[in-house]
Amino acid sequence: MSGELALAIVELDRDKALNLVKSRSKKGESPLQILEECRQGMVIVGERFQKGEYFLAELMLSAEILKEVTAILEPQLAKVRPPKPLGKMVIGTLRGDIHDLGKNLFAALVKAQGFEVHDLGVDVDPAVVVQKVKEVKPDFVGFSVLISSGFDAMKEASEMLEEAGLRKQFKLMVGGGIASEMVKKYIGADFFTTDAMEGVTYCMKSIGGKR
Repeated sequence: MSGELALAIVELDRDKALNLVKSRSKKGESPLQILEECRQGMVIVGERFQKGEYFLAELMLSAEILKEVTAILEPQLAKVRPPKPLGKMVIGTLRGDIHDLGKNLFAALVKAQGFEVHDLGVDVDPAVVVQKVKEVKPDFVGFSVLISSGFDAMKEASEMLEEAGLRKQFKLMVGGGIASEMVKKYIGADFFTTDAMEGVTYCMKSIGGKR
């Protein structure tokens, strides 16, 4: 682990984490660098959850800390984004799964790179995804998953998008602690990852934007 901020997040020390973010932001440190250290801490939180060392309460607390961190950094992040969005994406955790740590982390990272993100939240019905895709016409659709009960809803959403004639218009991504090649094939996705930053890199390469 690289720094004090990452450690504060891993230890779920909200006050310390927020104070460090405020202090470093006021000193003019790059918001992307601060966010990267937060990401490193979040990765370890996710690993501890997978090992059974952390439970849902800890996961939810870390997610709330991340939300507060990104809110603090938002004015600085807005300044470093390109004036025109690099691309658009619709993301969500689908029906049967209420975990959003990975989704929120990915959303923060990809927004920082200049993407327009439409976050549908958690426990999302597949029909809501289809409606949003029709409305937004995104370049990417991302499903976040941490428990297997979300698999069927992701497959259902993918099939509904295919039936609606929308599937070829975007790249379908799946990410989360249990994302795998098998899950990717099951739902018909174009890409899977267990690493939020890897997902950002995929989007950047796919859209052809480099910063």
